[in-house]
Amino acid sequence: MGNLTRSAALGLDAFEGAALELRPFSTEEDLQDVIRAVYRQVLGNQHILDSDRLSSAESALRNGDITVREFVRQVAKSELYQSLFFHGSSQYRFIELNFKHLLGRAPQSQSEISEHVATYNNNGYDAEIDSYIDSDEYISNFGENTVPFARVSSQVGLSNDSFNRMFSLLRGSATNDSSGTARLITSIAANTATAIKPPATGNGANYGNTGKKFQVTFSSSKGAARLNKLSRQTSIVSYNQLSRKVQSIHKSGGTILKITELA
Repeated sequence: MGNLTRSAALGLDAFEGAALELRPFSTEEDLQDVIRAVYRQVLGNQHILDSDRLSSAESALRNGDITVREFVRQVAKSELYQSLFFHGSSQYRFIELNFKHLLGRAPQSQSEISEHVATYNNNGYDAEIDSYIDSDEYISNFGENTVPFARVSSQVGLSNDSFNRMFSLLRGSATNDSSGTARLITSIAANTATAIKPPATGNGANYGNTGKKFQVTFSSSKGAARLNKLSRQTSIVSYNQLSRKVQSIHKSGGTILKITELA
């Protein structure tokens, strides 16, 4: 492994990642290991062609002009990342995957999702990506030269359900993150447990508390959202109607701004 440091994962070897760090004076083989690991993590295990690689960013990393963290940033801001996970995906799915790809975990709460919705709506795509990579959480877990990895069983300060939610994002019939549909939106909005084996409806939520109602606040136009001139609307739905309502808003070109649990 040359000058690379790999930390053993704490159980769940098939899903949890291991730390891969680019050390000073690493060999070209070490560098290529890091580059491949960044593409695999940030691009959600997508197969990429040589023509898709960020050759100038790779050269900058090789020359020591940028760190692994900056290389991650450039991959996440690339046209390839946007084509895979931004264009054609719901806003919730985009944010869900940003958490997975850049912080190695699932989003924890509706307020956390709403914060990133506001970041994107108010400041744009680059600011949304920067909000993960410049966060204290990213720096404390990965620093400047460790490739982000899936943190499944050991996440200090996060809820106990973080394991189930990350497991739900990692597993499935597909080997990559190509689906544009959010997997955790209902369970996070309803603050219910995410089951290890999702029910037949596929939203990954535990149905022990289906009597809740939710107020969905949304804009009716993506164009208006980009201009920060939101045509705000609200709709109150039951737990069982929530996922269908969200999908309907996305299909009509709207943007979810906030989902609030009603007493």
